[in-house]
Amino acid sequence: MGATVTREPVADRAMTPVVGKAMEATLVVLYVGLVTAALYGGAVPEYRSSAGAEVAERTLADAATDVERAVPPETRAATARVEVDLPPTIAGSAYRIRADGGRLRLDHPDPGVAATAPLVLPDRVDDVSGTWESGEETSVRVESTDGGLEVHLE
Repeated sequence: MGATVTREPVADRAMTPVVGKAMEATLVVLYVGLVTAALYGGAVPEYRSSAGAEVAERTLADAATDVERAVPPETRAATARVEVDLPPTIAGSAYRIRADGGRLRLDHPDPGVAATAPLVLPDRVDDVSGTWESGEETSVRVESTDGGLEVHLE
């Protein structure tokens, strides 16, 4: 009368999917960590430096154009002042633009970002001087002198 009940042995198969998913998640995290380390170790800083150099060249070219436009056409006696818009930072750092003879030079803490641009000014311009600091209000002032015109970066 008594029926005998037989039980199947307990299978360990229920753990297999959990362990498999845990291993997959571990591999994904490891892969993401390695890719992130590789990018931030080499590719991202190099990209930031090259992007900063491009922004520096563009900024300096625009600044040179603003200086050239500030000089009044065909006159020896003039006074002019032109506001110049510069980005506050390049590649995350402050910078300086200074007049150096017939050129503008952009000085930056990262030597790969520094740049130079020639100024194309009429012969009646005697001197170009001054410095612009990033983050400050900047302008170009042109004044008449006995010998011609002087351009000042302010």
